[in-house]
Amino acid sequence: MSNPSKLIIALLLLSCRSLTSQAQVDTLYLNLPEMITIAESDAPAAAIAETRLNNNYWRYQSFLANYKPQITLDATLPNLNRSIDVITLPDGTDAFINRSLMRNNIGIQLQQDITLTGGRLFASTGLQRIDLFGDNAGNISYLSNPISIGLIQPLFGFNALKWDRRVEPLRYEEARKNYSEEKATIGYQAAQQYFEVLIAQLNLQAALRDQAEADTLYLISEGRYSVGKIAETELLQIELNARNAAANVAQSRFNLENNTERLRDFLGIQDPVFFDLDTPDELPSFLIDLDLALRQALDNRSETVNFERRLREADMEVAQAEGETGLQMNLFASFGLSQTATNLADAYVSPLDQEQVQVGITMPIADWGKTQARLEIARSTAQIEQMQVAQDRINFEREIIIKVQQFDQVREQVNLADRSYEIAQRRLDITRRRYRIGKIDITELNLAISEEANARRSYVNALRDFWLAYYDLRRLTLYDFERGERLVEPAN
Repeated sequence: MSNPSKLIIALLLLSCRSLTSQAQVDTLYLNLPEMITIAESDAPAAAIAETRLNNNYWRYQSFLANYKPQITLDATLPNLNRSIDVITLPDGTDAFINRSLMRNNIGIQLQQDITLTGGRLFASTGLQRIDLFGDNAGNISYLSNPISIGLIQPLFGFNALKWDRRVEPLRYEEARKNYSEEKATIGYQAAQQYFEVLIAQLNLQAALRDQAEADTLYLISEGRYSVGKIAETELLQIELNARNAAANVAQSRFNLENNTERLRDFLGIQDPVFFDLDTPDELPSFLIDLDLALRQALDNRSETVNFERRLREADMEVAQAEGETGLQMNLFASFGLSQTATNLADAYVSPLDQEQVQVGITMPIADWGKTQARLEIARSTAQIEQMQVAQDRINFEREIIIKVQQFDQVREQVNLADRSYEIAQRRLDITRRRYRIGKIDITELNLAISEEANARRSYVNALRDFWLAYYDLRRLTLYDFERGERLVEPAN
Protein backbone atom coordinates (compact mmCIF):
# COMPACT_ATOMS: atom_id res chain seq x y z
CA MET A 1 0.00 0.00 0.00
CA SER A 2 1.43 3.40 -0.97
CA ASN A 3 2.11 6.00 1.71
CA PRO A 4 -0.35 8.63 0.34
CA SER A 5 -3.15 6.07 0.28
CA LYS A 6 -2.31 4.90 3.79
CA LEU A 7 -2.53 8.51 4.95
CA ILE A 8 -5.89 8.99 3.25
CA ILE A 9 -7.36 5.88 4.85
CA ALA A 10 -5.90 6.73 8.25
CA LEU A 11 -7.38 10.22 8.20
CA LEU A 12 -10.73 8.90 7.03
CA LEU A 13 -10.81 6.27 9.75
CA LEU A 14 -9.98 8.83 12.42
CA SER A 15 -12.48 11.38 11.14
CA CYS A 16 -15.52 9.66 12.56
CA ARG A 17 -16.62 6.64 14.53
CA SER A 18 -19.73 4.60 13.98
CA LEU A 19 -23.06 6.30 14.41
CA THR A 20 -24.55 3.05 15.64
CA SER A 21 -23.95 2.20 19.26
CA GLN A 22 -24.20 -1.55 18.72
CA ALA A 23 -21.56 -2.48 16.16
CA GLN A 24 -18.97 0.24 16.91
CA VAL A 25 -17.42 -0.12 13.45
CA ASP A 26 -15.36 2.58 11.78
CA THR A 27 -17.08 4.91 9.35
CA LEU A 28 -15.40 6.08 6.16
CA TYR A 29 -16.65 9.35 4.73
CA LEU A 30 -15.76 9.22 1.06
CA ASN A 31 -16.56 11.05 -2.11
CA LEU A 32 -16.23 9.53 -5.55
CA PRO A 33 -12.71 10.84 -6.44
CA GLU A 34 -11.35 9.62 -3.09
CA MET A 35 -12.81 6.19 -3.73
CA ILE A 36 -11.18 6.08 -7.17
CA THR A 37 -7.79 7.10 -5.75
CA ILE A 38 -7.85 4.46 -3.02
CA ALA A 39 -8.99 1.70 -5.38
CA GLU A 40 -6.44 2.45 -8.10
CA SER A 41 -3.56 2.38 -5.62
CA ASP A 42 -4.50 -0.16 -2.94
CA ALA A 43 -7.17 -2.54 -4.19
CA PRO A 44 -6.02 -6.18 -4.53
CA ALA A 45 -6.59 -5.92 -8.27
CA ALA A 46 -4.14 -3.00 -8.37
CA ALA A 47 -1.48 -5.10 -6.65
CA ILE A 48 -2.03 -7.89 -9.18
CA ALA A 49 -1.72 -5.43 -12.07
CA GLU A 50 1.51 -3.99 -10.65
CA THR A 51 2.98 -7.46 -10.18
CA ARG A 52 2.06 -8.32 -13.76
CA LEU A 53 3.80 -5.15 -14.97
CA ASN A 54 6.93 -6.02 -12.97
CA ASN A 55 6.88 -9.49 -14.52
CA ASN A 56 6.74 -8.00 -18.01
CA TYR A 57 9.47 -5.50 -17.12
CA TRP A 58 11.90 -8.24 -16.12
CA ARG A 59 10.97 -10.27 -19.18
CA TYR A 60 11.92 -7.27 -21.28
CA GLN A 61 15.18 -6.78 -19.37
CA SER A 62 15.97 -10.45 -19.99
CA PHE A 63 15.33 -9.89 -23.70
CA LEU A 64 17.63 -6.85 -23.82
CA ALA A 65 20.38 -8.86 -22.13
CA ASN A 66 20.39 -11.21 -25.13
CA TYR A 67 21.95 -8.42 -27.22
CA LYS A 68 24.79 -7.74 -24.80
CA PRO A 69 28.05 -9.70 -24.44
CA GLN A 70 27.63 -12.91 -22.47
CA ILE A 71 30.65 -13.94 -20.39
CA THR A 72 30.78 -17.37 -18.77
CA LEU A 73 33.29 -19.25 -16.66
CA ASP A 74 33.53 -23.03 -17.06
CA ALA A 75 35.64 -25.09 -14.69
CA THR A 76 36.02 -28.67 -13.54
CA LEU A 77 38.04 -28.75 -10.32
CA PRO A 78 38.83 -31.58 -9.79
CA ASN A 79 37.98 -34.49 -12.11
CA LEU A 80 39.51 -37.60 -10.52
CA ASN A 81 39.39 -40.86 -12.47
CA ARG A 82 40.62 -44.21 -11.08
CA SER A 83 39.14 -46.97 -13.19
CA ILE A 84 39.75 -49.74 -15.69
CA ASP A 85 38.75 -48.49 -19.12
CA VAL A 86 38.80 -49.86 -22.64
CA ILE A 87 41.61 -48.18 -24.58
CA THR A 88 42.29 -48.51 -28.32
CA LEU A 89 45.97 -49.36 -28.83
CA PRO A 90 48.11 -48.07 -31.74
CA ASP A 91 47.71 -51.37 -33.60
CA GLY A 92 43.93 -50.94 -33.54
CA THR A 93 43.17 -53.49 -30.87
CA ASP A 94 41.33 -52.76 -27.63
CA ALA A 95 42.68 -53.50 -24.20
CA PHE A 96 41.61 -52.94 -20.61
CA ILE A 97 43.96 -50.47 -18.99
CA ASN A 98 44.12 -49.42 -15.36
CA ARG A 99 43.91 -45.62 -15.37
CA SER A 100 44.64 -43.32 -12.46
CA LEU A 101 44.62 -39.61 -13.19
CA MET A 102 43.11 -36.24 -12.32
CA ARG A 103 42.08 -33.79 -15.02
CA ASN A 104 41.38 -30.13 -14.17
CA ASN A 105 40.28 -27.44 -16.59
CA ILE A 106 39.13 -23.85 -16.48
CA GLY A 107 37.98 -21.55 -19.24
CA ILE A 108 36.34 -18.19 -19.91
CA GLN A 109 34.12 -17.63 -22.93
CA LEU A 110 32.63 -14.45 -24.38
CA GLN A 111 29.76 -14.50 -26.86
CA GLN A 112 28.12 -11.63 -28.72
CA ASP A 113 25.10 -11.99 -31.00
CA ILE A 114 25.12 -9.89 -34.18
CA THR A 115 21.68 -8.40 -34.74
CA LEU A 116 22.39 -7.22 -38.28
CA THR A 117 23.35 -10.65 -39.65
CA GLY A 118 21.87 -13.05 -37.10
CA GLY A 119 25.27 -14.58 -36.42
CA ARG A 120 27.39 -14.91 -33.29
CA LEU A 121 30.96 -13.94 -32.45
CA PHE A 122 32.80 -15.79 -29.73
CA ALA A 123 36.15 -15.63 -27.99
CA SER A 124 37.59 -17.91 -25.34
CA THR A 125 40.64 -18.75 -23.32
CA GLY A 126 41.35 -21.86 -21.27
CA LEU A 127 43.81 -24.11 -19.51
CA GLN A 128 43.84 -27.87 -18.84
CA ARG A 129 46.07 -29.91 -16.52
CA ILE A 130 46.48 -33.67 -16.20
CA ASP A 131 48.09 -35.35 -13.17
CA LEU A 132 48.96 -39.03 -13.51
CA PHE A 133 49.08 -41.38 -10.49
CA GLY A 134 50.19 -44.96 -9.92
CA ASP A 135 53.19 -46.08 -11.98
CA ASN A 136 53.43 -42.63 -13.56
CA ALA A 137 53.02 -40.67 -10.34
CA GLY A 138 54.25 -37.10 -10.59
CA ASN A 139 53.79 -36.90 -14.35
CA ILE A 140 52.04 -33.57 -15.06
CA SER A 141 51.09 -32.02 -18.41
CA TYR A 142 49.38 -28.77 -19.42
CA LEU A 143 47.34 -27.73 -22.46
CA SER A 144 46.79 -24.01 -22.89
CA ASN A 145 44.46 -22.17 -25.24
CA PRO A 146 45.51 -18.52 -24.78
CA ILE A 147 42.99 -17.20 -27.26
CA SER A 148 40.39 -18.54 -29.62
CA ILE A 149 38.01 -16.42 -31.69
CA GLY A 150 35.33 -17.47 -34.10
CA LEU A 151 32.14 -16.76 -35.97
CA ILE A 152 28.92 -18.73 -36.40
CA GLN A 153 26.88 -17.26 -39.24
CA PRO A 154 23.72 -18.61 -40.92
CA LEU A 155 23.49 -17.55 -44.58
CA PHE A 156 20.28 -16.83 -46.51
CA GLY A 157 18.17 -17.81 -43.49
CA PHE A 158 15.70 -16.21 -41.11
CA ASN A 159 17.23 -13.61 -38.79
CA ALA A 160 15.36 -14.11 -35.51
CA LEU A 161 17.54 -11.57 -33.70
CA LYS A 162 16.53 -8.75 -36.03
CA TRP A 163 12.82 -9.55 -35.91
CA ASP A 164 12.75 -10.01 -32.14
CA ARG A 165 14.37 -6.58 -31.86
CA ARG A 166 11.43 -5.16 -33.80
CA VAL A 167 8.68 -7.02 -31.94
CA GLU A 168 9.70 -7.29 -28.28
CA PRO A 169 9.88 -3.53 -27.55
CA LEU A 170 6.31 -3.26 -28.82
CA ARG A 171 5.29 -6.14 -26.59
CA TYR A 172 6.70 -4.38 -23.52
CA GLU A 173 5.17 -1.04 -24.52
CA GLU A 174 1.85 -2.81 -24.88
CA ALA A 175 2.22 -4.34 -21.42
CA ARG A 176 3.11 -0.95 -19.91
CA LYS A 177 0.05 0.73 -21.40
CA ASN A 178 -2.08 -2.26 -20.48
CA TYR A 179 -1.08 -1.65 -16.86
CA SER A 180 -2.43 1.90 -17.13
CA GLU A 181 -5.61 0.48 -18.63
CA GLU A 182 -5.95 -1.98 -15.77
CA LYS A 183 -5.65 0.85 -13.24
CA ALA A 184 -8.27 2.90 -15.10
CA THR A 185 -10.50 -0.18 -15.25
CA ILE A 186 -10.12 -0.58 -11.49
CA GLY A 187 -11.21 3.05 -11.16
CA TYR A 188 -14.26 2.34 -13.31
CA GLN A 189 -15.11 -0.74 -11.25
CA ALA A 190 -14.67 1.32 -8.08
CA ALA A 191 -17.20 3.82 -9.44
CA GLN A 192 -19.62 0.96 -10.08
CA GLN A 193 -19.16 -0.34 -6.53
CA TYR A 194 -19.45 3.20 -5.16
CA PHE A 195 -22.87 3.69 -6.71
CA GLU A 196 -24.05 0.25 -5.65
CA VAL A 197 -23.42 1.25 -2.03
CA LEU A 198 -24.63 4.82 -2.52
CA ILE A 199 -27.92 3.72 -4.08
CA ALA A 200 -28.44 1.19 -1.28
CA GLN A 201 -27.63 3.93 1.24
CA LEU A 202 -30.12 6.37 -0.33
CA ASN A 203 -32.75 3.65 -0.63
CA LEU A 204 -32.43 2.91 3.09
CA GLN A 205 -32.74 6.58 3.95
CA ALA A 206 -35.83 6.88 1.76
CA ALA A 207 -37.29 3.66 3.21
CA LEU A 208 -36.86 5.00 6.76
CA ARG A 209 -38.57 8.25 5.79
CA ASP A 210 -41.40 6.35 4.12
CA GLN A 211 -41.78 4.12 7.16
CA ALA A 212 -41.99 7.09 9.51
CA GLU A 213 -44.54 8.78 7.26
CA ALA A 214 -46.54 5.56 6.86
CA ASP A 215 -46.66 5.04 10.64
CA THR A 216 -47.78 8.63 11.13
CA LEU A 217 -50.51 8.29 8.52
CA TYR A 218 -51.66 5.05 10.10
CA LEU A 219 -52.05 6.71 13.50
CA ILE A 220 -53.96 9.59 11.93
CA SER A 221 -56.14 7.20 9.94
CA GLU A 222 -57.01 5.19 13.05
CA GLY A 223 -58.38 8.37 14.59
CA ARG A 224 -60.30 9.24 11.46
CA TYR A 225 -61.69 5.71 11.25
CA SER A 226 -62.83 5.80 14.88
CA VAL A 227 -65.03 8.84 14.12
CA GLY A 228 -66.32 7.34 10.90
CA LYS A 229 -64.52 9.63 8.44
CA ILE A 230 -62.91 6.80 6.44
CA ALA A 231 -63.96 3.29 5.58
CA GLU A 232 -62.37 0.18 7.06
CA THR A 233 -60.96 -0.79 3.66
CA GLU A 234 -59.05 2.48 3.50
CA LEU A 235 -57.67 1.92 7.01
CA LEU A 236 -56.58 -1.58 6.02
CA GLN A 237 -54.85 -0.20 2.95
CA ILE A 238 -52.97 2.32 5.09
CA GLU A 239 -51.98 -0.41 7.55
CA LEU A 240 -50.75 -2.51 4.63
CA ASN A 241 -48.70 0.46 3.42
CA ALA A 242 -47.10 0.74 6.87
CA ARG A 243 -46.21 -2.95 6.95
CA ASN A 244 -44.83 -2.79 3.41
CA ALA A 245 -42.74 0.21 4.45
CA ALA A 246 -41.30 -1.76 7.38
CA ALA A 247 -40.50 -4.69 5.09
CA ASN A 248 -38.86 -2.30 2.64
CA VAL A 249 -36.65 -0.95 5.43
CA ALA A 250 -35.48 -4.47 6.30
CA GLN A 251 -34.75 -5.30 2.66
CA SER A 252 -32.96 -1.98 2.10
CA ARG A 253 -30.80 -2.51 5.18
CA PHE A 254 -29.86 -6.00 3.95
CA ASN A 255 -28.97 -4.64 0.50
CA LEU A 256 -26.79 -1.94 2.05
CA GLU A 257 -24.93 -4.44 4.22
CA ASN A 258 -24.41 -6.79 1.28
CA ASN A 259 -23.11 -4.06 -1.04
CA THR A 260 -20.93 -2.68 1.74
CA GLU A 261 -19.25 -6.07 2.15
CA ARG A 262 -18.66 -6.29 -1.60
CA LEU A 263 -17.07 -2.84 -1.65
CA ARG A 264 -14.95 -3.67 1.39
CA ASP A 265 -13.68 -6.84 -0.32
CA PHE A 266 -13.01 -4.93 -3.54
CA LEU A 267 -10.85 -2.41 -1.66
CA GLY A 268 -9.11 -5.12 0.34
CA ILE A 269 -10.26 -3.75 3.71
CA GLN A 270 -10.15 -6.56 6.27
CA ASP A 271 -11.76 -4.84 9.26
CA PRO A 272 -15.51 -4.13 9.55
CA VAL A 273 -16.28 -0.69 8.19
CA PHE A 274 -19.30 1.42 7.32
CA PHE A 275 -19.24 3.71 4.28
CA ASP A 276 -20.94 7.09 4.35
CA LEU A 277 -20.76 8.13 0.71
CA ASP A 278 -21.28 11.57 -0.74
CA THR A 279 -23.80 11.96 -3.55
CA PRO A 280 -21.93 13.43 -6.57
CA ASP A 281 -24.84 15.59 -7.70
CA GLU A 282 -22.69 18.50 -8.92
CA LEU A 283 -21.84 17.72 -12.52
CA PRO A 284 -18.56 19.02 -13.97
CA SER A 285 -18.93 21.80 -16.48
CA PHE A 286 -16.40 20.54 -19.02
CA LEU A 287 -17.42 19.13 -22.38
CA ILE A 288 -15.59 16.24 -24.02
CA ASP A 289 -14.25 17.07 -27.46
CA LEU A 290 -14.48 14.10 -29.82
CA ASP A 291 -11.21 14.86 -31.61
CA LEU A 292 -9.38 15.13 -28.28
CA ALA A 293 -10.86 11.85 -27.06
CA LEU A 294 -9.87 10.03 -30.26
CA ARG A 295 -6.37 11.49 -30.23
CA GLN A 296 -5.77 10.57 -26.60
CA ALA A 297 -7.14 7.06 -27.11
CA LEU A 298 -4.86 6.47 -30.11
CA ASP A 299 -1.84 7.85 -28.24
CA ASN A 300 -2.42 6.20 -24.87
CA ARG A 301 -4.20 2.88 -25.34
CA SER A 302 -2.39 -0.42 -25.71
CA GLU A 303 -4.57 -1.35 -28.68
CA THR A 304 -2.63 1.04 -30.93
CA VAL A 305 0.61 -0.75 -30.04
CA ASN A 306 -1.21 -4.08 -30.30
CA PHE A 307 -2.19 -3.32 -33.89
CA GLU A 308 1.43 -2.57 -34.85
CA ARG A 309 2.76 -5.62 -33.00
CA ARG A 310 0.32 -7.96 -34.72
CA LEU A 311 1.27 -6.63 -38.16
CA ARG A 312 4.98 -7.02 -37.42
CA GLU A 313 4.47 -10.54 -36.11
CA ALA A 314 2.59 -11.41 -39.29
CA ASP A 315 5.48 -10.02 -41.37
CA MET A 316 7.90 -11.99 -39.19
CA GLU A 317 6.03 -15.22 -39.92
CA VAL A 318 6.31 -14.51 -43.65
CA ALA A 319 10.03 -13.73 -43.33
CA GLN A 320 10.59 -16.94 -41.38
CA ALA A 321 8.74 -18.99 -44.00
CA GLU A 322 10.77 -17.34 -46.78
CA GLY A 323 14.01 -17.90 -44.85
CA GLU A 324 13.27 -21.61 -44.53
CA THR A 325 12.66 -21.96 -48.27
CA GLY A 326 15.42 -23.10 -50.63
CA LEU A 327 19.14 -23.18 -49.93
CA GLN A 328 20.29 -23.09 -46.28
CA MET A 329 23.95 -22.44 -45.46
CA ASN A 330 25.79 -22.18 -42.15
CA LEU A 331 29.33 -20.85 -41.82
CA PHE A 332 31.61 -21.72 -38.91
CA ALA A 333 35.09 -20.22 -38.72
CA SER A 334 37.56 -20.08 -35.85
CA PHE A 335 41.17 -19.19 -35.18
CA GLY A 336 43.12 -19.91 -32.02
CA LEU A 337 46.43 -20.60 -30.35
CA SER A 338 47.38 -23.61 -28.24
CA GLN A 339 50.42 -25.25 -26.70
CA THR A 340 51.22 -28.19 -24.46
CA ALA A 341 54.04 -28.62 -21.95
CA THR A 342 54.99 -30.32 -18.71
CA ASN A 343 55.06 -27.05 -16.78
CA LEU A 344 52.76 -24.08 -16.76
CA ALA A 345 55.19 -21.45 -18.04
CA ASP A 346 56.23 -23.46 -21.10
CA ALA A 347 52.58 -24.06 -21.98
CA TYR A 348 52.41 -20.41 -23.11
CA VAL A 349 55.70 -20.35 -25.02
CA SER A 350 55.52 -20.31 -28.84
CA PRO A 351 51.88 -21.36 -29.07
CA LEU A 352 50.76 -23.12 -32.23
CA ASP A 353 47.95 -21.69 -34.32
CA GLN A 354 44.85 -23.67 -35.18
CA GLU A 355 42.19 -22.79 -37.72
CA GLN A 356 38.87 -24.29 -38.65
CA VAL A 357 36.43 -23.34 -41.41
CA GLN A 358 33.24 -25.22 -42.02
CA VAL A 359 30.33 -24.55 -44.38
CA GLY A 360 27.18 -26.60 -44.04
CA ILE A 361 24.64 -26.74 -46.85
CA THR A 362 21.06 -27.95 -46.74
CA MET A 363 18.84 -27.82 -49.81
CA PRO A 364 15.53 -29.61 -50.31
CA ILE A 365 15.37 -31.77 -53.40
CA ALA A 366 11.78 -32.98 -53.21
CA ASP A 367 9.29 -31.98 -50.50
CA TRP A 368 6.20 -32.17 -52.75
CA GLY A 369 5.25 -28.54 -52.24
CA LYS A 370 5.40 -28.59 -48.44
CA THR A 371 7.73 -25.58 -48.17
CA GLN A 372 5.76 -23.57 -50.71
CA ALA A 373 2.52 -24.38 -48.93
CA ARG A 374 4.00 -23.19 -45.64
CA LEU A 375 5.04 -19.95 -47.31
CA GLU A 376 1.60 -19.37 -48.83
CA ILE A 377 -0.04 -20.07 -45.47
CA ALA A 378 2.15 -17.42 -43.84
CA ARG A 379 1.35 -14.89 -46.58
CA SER A 380 -2.40 -15.49 -46.42
CA THR A 381 -2.29 -15.34 -42.61
CA ALA A 382 -0.55 -11.97 -42.87
CA GLN A 383 -3.26 -10.71 -45.24
CA ILE A 384 -5.97 -11.88 -42.85
CA GLU A 385 -4.21 -10.14 -39.97
CA GLN A 386 -3.96 -6.91 -41.95
CA MET A 387 -7.69 -6.96 -42.67
CA GLN A 388 -8.51 -7.88 -39.07
CA VAL A 389 -6.34 -5.08 -37.71
CA ALA A 390 -7.99 -2.60 -40.07
CA GLN A 391 -11.43 -3.69 -38.84
CA ASP A 392 -10.32 -3.64 -35.20
CA ARG A 393 -9.01 -0.11 -35.67
CA ILE A 394 -12.38 0.99 -37.04
CA ASN A 395 -14.21 -0.68 -34.14
CA PHE A 396 -11.78 0.92 -31.70
CA GLU A 397 -12.46 4.43 -32.98
CA ARG A 398 -16.19 3.76 -33.32
CA GLU A 399 -16.42 2.79 -29.65
CA ILE A 400 -14.86 6.11 -28.63
CA ILE A 401 -17.24 8.06 -30.86
CA ILE A 402 -20.28 6.28 -29.41
CA LYS A 403 -19.10 6.78 -25.83
CA VAL A 404 -18.59 10.52 -26.36
CA GLN A 405 -22.06 10.85 -27.88
CA GLN A 406 -23.58 8.89 -25.00
CA PHE A 407 -21.80 11.11 -22.48
CA ASP A 408 -23.53 14.20 -23.87
CA GLN A 409 -26.88 12.41 -23.71
CA VAL A 410 -26.56 11.18 -20.12
CA ARG A 411 -25.67 14.69 -18.95
CA GLU A 412 -29.01 15.92 -20.31
CA GLN A 413 -30.78 12.94 -18.76
CA VAL A 414 -29.44 13.93 -15.33
CA ASN A 415 -30.86 17.43 -15.71
CA LEU A 416 -34.26 16.07 -16.77
CA ALA A 417 -34.32 13.48 -13.99
CA ASP A 418 -33.34 16.11 -11.41
CA ARG A 419 -36.26 18.33 -12.43
CA SER A 420 -38.67 15.38 -12.45
CA TYR A 421 -37.54 14.39 -8.96
CA GLU A 422 -38.12 17.90 -7.64
CA ILE A 423 -41.64 17.90 -9.11
CA ALA A 424 -42.41 14.44 -7.69
CA GLN A 425 -41.19 15.51 -4.23
CA ARG A 426 -43.35 18.63 -4.22
CA ARG A 427 -46.36 16.69 -5.45
CA LEU A 428 -45.94 14.04 -2.75
CA ASP A 429 -45.59 16.68 -0.04
CA ILE A 430 -48.77 18.42 -1.20
CA THR A 431 -50.63 15.12 -1.58
CA ARG A 432 -49.75 14.02 1.94
CA ARG A 433 -50.96 17.30 3.42
CA ARG A 434 -54.20 17.09 1.46
CA TYR A 435 -54.74 13.49 2.56
CA ARG A 436 -54.28 14.43 6.20
CA ILE A 437 -57.08 16.98 5.94
CA GLY A 438 -59.30 14.55 4.05
CA LYS A 439 -59.24 16.21 0.63
CA ILE A 440 -58.13 13.09 -1.31
CA ASP A 441 -58.35 9.34 -0.89
CA ILE A 442 -55.64 6.75 -0.33
CA THR A 443 -55.41 5.82 -4.02
CA GLU A 444 -54.11 9.22 -5.03
CA LEU A 445 -51.66 9.21 -2.10
CA ASN A 446 -50.29 5.80 -3.11
CA LEU A 447 -49.87 7.03 -6.67
CA ALA A 448 -47.90 10.06 -5.49
CA ILE A 449 -45.70 7.86 -3.27
CA SER A 450 -45.00 5.51 -6.17
CA GLU A 451 -44.19 8.34 -8.57
CA GLU A 452 -41.84 9.97 -6.07
CA ALA A 453 -40.01 6.68 -5.54
CA ASN A 454 -39.70 6.14 -9.29
CA ALA A 455 -38.46 9.70 -9.82
CA ARG A 456 -35.88 9.30 -7.05
CA ARG A 457 -34.60 6.05 -8.55
CA SER A 458 -34.47 7.60 -12.01
CA TYR A 459 -32.46 10.56 -10.72
CA VAL A 460 -29.95 8.45 -8.83
CA ASN A 461 -29.64 6.06 -11.77
CA ALA A 462 -29.08 9.02 -14.10
CA LEU A 463 -26.31 10.27 -11.81
CA ARG A 464 -24.78 6.80 -11.81
CA ASP A 465 -25.01 6.55 -15.60
CA PHE A 466 -23.33 9.95 -16.00
CA TRP A 467 -20.36 9.19 -13.78
CA LEU A 468 -19.96 5.66 -15.10
CA ALA A 469 -20.01 7.08 -18.63
CA TYR A 470 -17.29 9.54 -17.64
CA TYR A 471 -15.08 6.94 -15.97
CA ASP A 472 -15.67 4.60 -18.89
CA LEU A 473 -14.41 7.30 -21.27
CA ARG A 474 -11.52 7.90 -18.89
CA ARG A 475 -10.74 4.18 -19.09
CA LEU A 476 -11.05 4.04 -22.88
CA THR A 477 -8.87 7.11 -23.51
CA LEU A 478 -6.52 6.96 -20.50
CA TYR A 479 -7.11 10.69 -20.14
CA ASP A 480 -8.45 12.72 -17.23
CA PHE A 481 -10.70 15.30 -18.89
CA GLU A 482 -11.24 17.20 -15.62
CA ARG A 483 -7.54 17.83 -15.06
CA GLY A 484 -6.36 17.57 -18.64
CA GLU A 485 -3.81 14.86 -17.77
CA ARG A 486 -2.76 11.61 -19.42
CA LEU A 487 -3.10 8.50 -17.27
CA VAL A 488 -0.28 6.51 -18.87
CA GLU A 489 2.44 5.40 -16.48
CA PRO A 490 5.92 6.83 -17.25
CA ALA A 491 8.28 4.58 -19.19
CA ASN A 492 10.62 4.03 -16.26
